[in-house]
Amino acid sequence: MGATAATSRTIAVEINGEPYEQNVPARRLLVHFIRDDLGLTGTHIGCDTGNCGACTVHLDGETVKSCMLLAVQADGARITTIEGLADDDELTALQRAFNEHHALQCGYCTPGMLMSATALLARSPRPTEDEVRNALQGNICRCTGYVNIVEAVVAAGENAG
Repeated sequence: MGATAATSRTIAVEINGEPYEQNVPARRLLVHFIRDDLGLTGTHIGCDTGNCGACTVHLDGETVKSCMLLAVQADGARITTIEGLADDDELTALQRAFNEHHALQCGYCTPGMLMSATALLARSPRPTEDEVRNALQGNICRCTGYVNIVEAVVAAGENAG
């Protein structure tokens, strides 16, 4: 059964600098559009309720949980996913700090943590531990790796040039 005009819409978005124009079902979540339709699987689905933060992306410069938005709501937006953080396959200082401070554990929360922490560092290049904890409160690490994650974000700020 095909989608009708009332149940689908063509959207145009820029994701990680690449333009995409695609017909999507009106009720398709942005996270499913990113992962399933475009194959950018670094954005994780953890809860589908906006509680865990694994699906965090940047939409027009704002940190959002992509499981809480419909793809049609992103029409015309510029989106950055975890795949868009590194430049020419060169890890960012934050990504290197996650590795150096053992903030990766199982890795499921890592994309969302990195997206939230990247937004924090853009606003506050040298955040305190309290600022990091506040910025990451919408991201859940089920491995309880928070101490190492916070240390990594603080270190990335301290090493910012």
